[in-house]
Amino acid sequence: MGSEFILELQCISKSYRTPHHRSTPLKNVTANVANGDFIIITGPSGTGKSTLFRLLTRLEEPDEGQILYLGKPLFEWHPPELRQKLHYVFQAPVLFPGTVADNLSYSARLKGNTLQTEEMEDLLRRVALPQNYISRRIEELSGGEKQRVNIARSLSLAPDVLLLDEPTSALDEKSAKHIESEIKAYHEAGHTVLWITHSPEQAKRLGSILWRLKDGLLETELVP
Repeated sequence: MGSEFILELQCISKSYRTPHHRSTPLKNVTANVANGDFIIITGPSGTGKSTLFRLLTRLEEPDEGQILYLGKPLFEWHPPELRQKLHYVFQAPVLFPGTVADNLSYSARLKGNTLQTEEMEDLLRRVALPQNYISRRIEELSGGEKQRVNIARSLSLAPDVLLLDEPTSALDEKSAKHIESEIKAYHEAGHTVLWITHSPEQAKRLGSILWRLKDGLLETELVP
């Protein structure tokens, strides 16, 4: 019988060492994510929030413990396949030179598909960018516009689990709330979302489950 959880973190620890210092952002962390959860992750800077996302996408490996996706250890998944299913939206946009259309169509090509112009226009609408931005070059965009293109590209993949690392930190309030609304709709369509934020107000608006990281430990509570 398969697991009832889409993700299982089993006694995860991760440390970083330099000649004069050792930090352990994650200490024996155990937690489960059910399919369709919307989890908000908070905690002071340097407490392992981004480290957790890097472990979930195999950009790094835990020192101890294991993570299961669909009941299968992460190390048994081919990393490119895993990163399409568990997709990480970094706080700093990761885009390549070229046009907005080039970046949006890249994810579709990974899955052997082709995005039509109408589909790209719809993705831009979902992140509150004008349709004529399709032909804009990435270097012409502001930081907030780049992040919205980054989010649109991630939505085009339709990952099982969307990992968002402070995705609205470079956006104005109106754009941020538009993205929140779009991600809520994505979640309500049956997807799982994990969202890192430093904003208590945003945490209350978004998720139903809160993971609080501090001193390497994880506490879980329900958002009222």
